[in-house]
Amino acid sequence: MDRDIQGILERDNPWLSDPGRVRDWLQSRLPDPYIPREAAERSESRWREKDRAHLVVGPRQAGKSTAIWRHLADAGEPALFVDCEQYLVREWCRSAPLFLGDLDGLVDHPVTLFFEEAQHLEEAGLFLKGLVDRKLGVPILVTGSSSFHLRAQTRESLAGRATRTRLLPFTLSEVLQDLSGKPDAIRSRLAEERFSRHVTIGGYPSVWLSETPETLLTDLVEAMLLRDASDLFRIARPDAFRRLLRLAASQAGNRINLSEWSSILGVSRDTVASYLEILESGHIVSVLPPFAGGKRSEVTSTPKLFFVDNGIRNRLVHDFKPLDVRVDKGAALENWVFTELWKSLPDGASLHFWRSSSGAEVDFVLVRGDVVVAVEVKAERLRRKTLPRAARSFAEAYSPKRLFLVNTGLSSRERIGEIEVEWVHPVDIAERARSIFN
Repeated sequence: MDRDIQGILERDNPWLSDPGRVRDWLQSRLPDPYIPREAAERSESRWREKDRAHLVVGPRQAGKSTAIWRHLADAGEPALFVDCEQYLVREWCRSAPLFLGDLDGLVDHPVTLFFEEAQHLEEAGLFLKGLVDRKLGVPILVTGSSSFHLRAQTRESLAGRATRTRLLPFTLSEVLQDLSGKPDAIRSRLAEERFSRHVTIGGYPSVWLSETPETLLTDLVEAMLLRDASDLFRIARPDAFRRLLRLAASQAGNRINLSEWSSILGVSRDTVASYLEILESGHIVSVLPPFAGGKRSEVTSTPKLFFVDNGIRNRLVHDFKPLDVRVDKGAALENWVFTELWKSLPDGASLHFWRSSSGAEVDFVLVRGDVVVAVEVKAERLRRKTLPRAARSFAEAYSPKRLFLVNTGLSSRERIGEIEVEWVHPVDIAERARSIFN
């Protein structure tokens, strides 16, 4: 083994020279406080499966590595951490047989392998396939920030050999976990306060736990969106990419108009489309397709765009004011509801919006099998239990199992004709919508 690579591995894995330090080393990699992640808890049993690659994808600094460190700390067993951002490590990880041959001289028996930021490997898919196919008898844990690169490299190579977990910034329910034992009145007040903070600064762990979240969001935009994108994708027009970010933030919740955006930015329509694909693959934005229920009067071609994290969007529009005093409070709340629904989608479910050719629109439609749930978002504090005309039209046409009206003032449920309607506070929408599918 190359001495420099061995030095890197020994520094990153101090237990190699002192096996008695394993538990302390694993615990030292965890933040204090540690906030449990729902996606990780759903995947942990899979992460214990041997002779498979377990991919954990999501944006930088969303907590992917921390979730894996928590999993390893719970097991309390040795694991070899491999940092794929290191140049020498990338060169080393070109050949699975050579990698394993070197490893035989470093560890006495096979241990769990943990590859950090594997998208930096030149042939990540083939390398991981080589490890899986050699039946090492251990799990292979892998993180990746760019789903575009990792998906392209692993789709064919790891077919049937891998699991995939998407880990995104904190959901509201994750940052409310510690309130479960508090009196109802205290819990309600704190939940409202944290909801307001979550809408404003988003859920990136370092941002959420910081006393200077706006500064960290600025750093995130520069490091994660711009430098990473430039390094990974060799963007030819970084000035246009920056302006697209700001334009997309101002248009969050609106339908995408590539021709209009290309005119504003002074680049081709195809360039705008490719930049949006980069942002989507990096888990920065998400393109929401329209609901196609088979009616002739539907708009079924033009998707909408939302940001995966409200804090990033608010940084790009330079507005960190509380929701109730924002000029764009409708767009800000709608984007936040999107993030909560998207992060909490049950397995096999998809998320859409609905729009008729006459302009009637329902903000979100969740679908799994033949179960349909509609969600309409109102930024104001509703006082009366009224049903918007567009929501009624959708309900009459598609008979959703539940129609939610998200608002900050009214909580109630009743049946209006054949439609079961629930007025719900934003704090509760993700849990309530997900419960319909359970």
